[in-house]
Amino acid sequence: MDCIFCKIANKEIPSQLVFENEYVAAFRDLAPQAPVHILAVPKVHIGSMNEINEENSHLVAEIFKAINKIVEAEGIKDSGYRVISNCGKDGCQSVQHLHFHILGGKKLSESLT
Repeated sequence: MDCIFCKIANKEIPSQLVFENEYVAAFRDLAPQAPVHILAVPKVHIGSMNEINEENSHLVAEIFKAINKIVEAEGIKDSGYRVISNCGKDGCQSVQHLHFHILGGKKLSESLT
């Protein structure tokens, strides 16, 4: 499979890894939209939220457990942060691997775009 996030999670492509366990890899976004902009991905390929099912839904819980640890480590837990997952073409999903953007470190706009 030619998936950039799978390659990052498998350490075939270097990244600024900030968190890793057996289920999740999290790394800094190459084009950050906030002072803290981290992507959290399952290590198993899931194309999008539309592919979450009984067999893989536990990975979403693992990602959110990881997010709690990441925001604590990044110092944004108390000030606040945003978690975003885009799905499909109209949702502007640019990489076809389930991922969650963690944004923080400044007051974020109220705009949805």
